Amino acid sequence: MINAGKMSLCMIVKNEEKRIARCLESVKNVVDEMIIVDTGSTDGTKEICRSFGASVYTYEWKDHFGEARNFGIDKASGEWILWLDADEEVETADAHHLRDVFNTEECYLGLVRVINYYGKAPHDSNRSHVLEQSRLFRNEPRFRFNNAIHEQLSIETLDSEGYGGTRLPVTVHHYGYMDETVTEKKKGERNLRLLEKEKDAEGYSPWVDYHIGSELYRAGEFVRAFDQVNVAIRRFLASGKKPPSLLYKLKYTILINVGSFEGARTGIELAIQMYPDYVDLYFCKGVILFELQQFEEAIEVFKQCLEIKEEANGHLTLVGSGSFHAWFYLGSCYQKLGHIQQAELAYIEALTLYPSHEEAQEALYKLGQSRGEEISVEGEEAE
Repeated sequence: MINAGKMSLCMIVKNEEKRIARCLESVKNVVDEMIIVDTGSTDGTKEICRSFGASVYTYEWKDHFGEARNFGIDKASGEWILWLDADEEVETADAHHLRDVFNTEECYLGLVRVINYYGKAPHDSNRSHVLEQSRLFRNEPRFRFNNAIHEQLSIETLDSEGYGGTRLPVTVHHYGYMDETVTEKKKGERNLRLLEKEKDAEGYSPWVDYHIGSELYRAGEFVRAFDQVNVAIRRFLASGKKPPSLLYKLKYTILINVGSFEGARTGIELAIQMYPDYVDLYFCKGVILFELQQFEEAIEVFKQCLEIKEEANGHLTLVGSGSFHAWFYLGSCYQKLGHIQQAELAYIEALTLYPSHEEAQEALYKLGQSRGEEISVEGEEAE
């Protein structure tokens, strides 16, 4: 029985005693029930969940994340379902806005801002990416998860009927791609195994090809990753669908990583024509031009990045691509052209927005050192 006005948290977990309390603590005051599907924990995960009042269900793992999530949905009684992972937490100040969905009538999805962190330090913005995701949905039979790995909520029916989601002023922090978690969980190996298994199915989704490419990219296998992303693009086109923007972001990020700048220059223009509001594609274009020593052209592109900013608009966005990363590259371009004062101001602006930007710190220090003085960030502002 579905209880109107109630919200259910649904999660799948296994051996998450180091992380699960942080996640549950972040939403304990906004959800009405917690449904935890445990797929074989041998640590204290289940006990911690029960201490928060959660209902814990044991589920035999079948190498399929989508099926495990659907098992949890079937146990939920709330009118709305919130889904999270154990390595996530909702921003404390935002959590109460999750219940804003109860104030909507013709809405079936709640969209939130998810920040994915990479590297070693939590909340390090230098490599983090942000993406808008549907993390809340009405508890109705048509909403099910598919895919064995990188499971997705099936919303094709909604799209065809013209219903949309409501954007909520809520941020979810996701730490699952950080070095410690990836190593401990052996995520890369597991994900590739499940993706290759899913690829054996007839008529498998082009998203599988993309996710394989993404895993190979994270493993540093750039050539194989590039080939796989191109396969995904071709298969989306063959199915009559426009390839999602993040495929092009990954494609040109790989080309930048391997130094194929000439080859990337023409293609990035076509990608921008397809997604003219996607700041990361402009950022990639700026980096390509910078590496080709086309500094004046690059300056104009990085200025465009600052104008577009980092409004997600459904795109996977590098934090800083429309702010501090763009300012840093502007400084680098000005310095290459010998415009030292403009370079200093640009580096200062980058550090004002993100004080931990190591490359900007080093560049500013070296400029000051060359003049025998120390450049202060405080009180300075770039034009």
